[in-house]
Amino acid sequence: MPTTVQARPPTVPTTPPRPRPPHWVWALALAGAASVVTMLLLIGGYLLGGISGGTVDWLALLTSARWSPAHGSFGALSMIFGTAVVGVLALALAVPVGWAAAIALTEYLPPRLARPLRTCVELLAAVPSIVYGLLGIMIIRPLISSVAQVPGGDSLLAAGIVLAIMIVPTVVAVSVDALTAVPDRYREAGYSLGLTRREVIRSAVLPLARTGMRAAVLLGLARALGEAIAVYLVVGRADGRLPDGIGGVLDTLVRPGQTLTTKLAGPEPVLAGTSGPHFAALCGLGVLVLSLVAAATVWSTRVGGRRRDGGRLPAARSAASLRVQRDRITAALRLTALVLPALLLFGMLIILVARGSAAFDPSFWFTPASGTTDGGVRDQILGTVLLVATTGLIALPLGFGAGVLIGVRASARTTRLLQTVTVVVGGTPTILLGLTGFVLLSSALGWGRSWLAGALVLVPVVVPVVALSTSARVRGMPNELTESAMSLGLSRSQYIRSVVIPYSWPATITGLLLGLARAAGETAPLLFTATVFFGAPALPGGVVDSPIQALPTHIFTLSQDSGDPQSMTQAWSSALALVMITAVLLSAAVALRNRREGERWTA
Repeated sequence: MPTTVQARPPTVPTTPPRPRPPHWVWALALAGAASVVTMLLLIGGYLLGGISGGTVDWLALLTSARWSPAHGSFGALSMIFGTAVVGVLALALAVPVGWAAAIALTEYLPPRLARPLRTCVELLAAVPSIVYGLLGIMIIRPLISSVAQVPGGDSLLAAGIVLAIMIVPTVVAVSVDALTAVPDRYREAGYSLGLTRREVIRSAVLPLARTGMRAAVLLGLARALGEAIAVYLVVGRADGRLPDGIGGVLDTLVRPGQTLTTKLAGPEPVLAGTSGPHFAALCGLGVLVLSLVAAATVWSTRVGGRRRDGGRLPAARSAASLRVQRDRITAALRLTALVLPALLLFGMLIILVARGSAAFDPSFWFTPASGTTDGGVRDQILGTVLLVATTGLIALPLGFGAGVLIGVRASARTTRLLQTVTVVVGGTPTILLGLTGFVLLSSALGWGRSWLAGALVLVPVVVPVVALSTSARVRGMPNELTESAMSLGLSRSQYIRSVVIPYSWPATITGLLLGLARAAGETAPLLFTATVFFGAPALPGGVVDSPIQALPTHIFTLSQDSGDPQSMTQAWSSALALVMITAVLLSAAVALRNRREGERWTA
C-alpha cells in the first residue's frame, strides 16, 4: 500500500514583537538638557539686565578692595580673595578625607558593616546647611577664638572648616557610587596576579572610578562656592580685608572676611533696588561667581582628561620588601578617614539632642508658633514638606533626563560643555536664584510670595546633582554591557531603557537625596519668593500671594538673635525637627535604592 508523506507546511517562528522605540526617553533627555540651559539663560539674563541698568567698572571691580556704596566704590578683590581661600580650604580638607573614606567603605569593610555606615554618611549629606551654620556658631567660632585669640572667632578659617564639613559627605556618597559600579571581576583579576589590596585599588579600581570620583569633587566644589547662609553666619562679613604680603596670609585666615556669596546674601541686594550702579555692581559679583565655578569646572575636567588620556598607569607592583608594609599603612590611613565622618555624625546628634530637646515633645510638632519664640513648628513643617516634595517631583525627571543625555548620547566635546553648564548652574549662589525668581515669578508674573515660586527656584539646586550623579554612573558602566546589548540587536532607545536606566537608577536616587537635602536647608531663595516668618496659613489656598512658613527660614531668623537663649533654644529644636524629617525621607529613599541595587539591573 502506497504511503503518502504529508509534509508540514513551513511555519514562521513566532517571535515576540520588538518593543516600540520609547520616544519618551529622548523627550525626557532633551527636556532635562533644555531645563539646565534655560536655568542658566534665566540667571544670565537677570545678571546682564542688572548690569545694563547701571555702569560697572570692571577694572576697579577686579583690582580694588574698597567697597563703599555711599562713595560709589565697588571693588571686589577682597571678596574674590575670601572666596578663593574658603574654597581651597574646604577642598584641601574634604577631598582627601572623603576619597579615603569612600575607598575604605567599598574596598576594606565587609558589606554588613559598610552598608549602615554608608547610610550614616548619606544622613550627614542630608543635614541642611543651616544646621552646619549653627554648629559653626557653637563650636568652630569659639575654638578659633580661643586658639588664635580672636574676639568672636568669625574668620575665613571658620568658614573654610564649616564648608569642608559640609562637603565631605557629598564627596563620600558620590565616590562610593562610582567605586561600587566597578565590577568585581577586575578586582579578582588583580588578586589572581598576586597584587596586594592597595595595588588592586590603585591599578584596577581607581582608573575605572575616576570619572565618578571627579564628579564628586565637582559637586563638592559647586556646593562650596555656592553656599551662602552657613558661611554668612561664621565669616564675619568684613569688607576690604587683604593680607599684608605673603606673611600676612596666615593672619588673615583667622580674621573676619567676606566672600562673594555672603555679600550677595546680605541686605544689599534688597537695598540696592533694581537698577543703578550699586545693583549693577552686585550683578557683576554674580557674574564673577559663575565665572569662577565655570573656570574651576573646565580646569578640573581638562586636567582629569589629560591624565586619563596621556598618562600611564603606575606600575602594579612595588618593591617586594615594602609591599606588605605599604599595604598595611594605606589600609590604616583609609580606615582612619572614616573616623571623622563618624565623629561628626555622633557629635552632631549629641549637640542636637542636648540643645533641641523640645523637639521630642509631640506638642512641639503639632502646635503652631506663638509669638516669636514660643509654641511649636507645625506650620513650618508642613511648608517644608510641601516645598521639598514639589521640588523633587519637578527635578527628578529633568535631572535624570539631563544625566542620560550627558552620559550616553553626547559626544566628548558636547559632554564637557553640558557638564560645565550643569556644574555652573549647580554652583550658582542660591541668593541669585532667589533674586531671579523674585523678578520673574513674584514680580513679572505677579505671584508675590508663593509656595510654587519657592519650589521652582529650588529646582536648579536639585537638577544638577541628579544629572551629574546619573551621568557619572552611566559613563562608568563597563563596555561589556554595551557590547552585549548591541550584539542582541537592541536599538539605541531599547538599550537605554533596558540597560542604562536600570543601571543608573541607584545613583539617580543618591543624587536626588543629596539635592533634596541641600534644597531642604536652603534659606536665601525662599526669603525672597516663598516664605514669611509669621502669619502665613499652614497650607496655601492657591498659587498667587500664597506664602508659607518653612523651617530653614525660621531657623535662620531665630539664629540672628544669638544673644537670646530662648531664640537659640527654639532654633536648635527647629533644627532637630528638620534633621529628623530629612532622616525619615532619606531612610525611605535609601531602602528603595538598596532594593534596586540588589535586584537584577538588566531587563
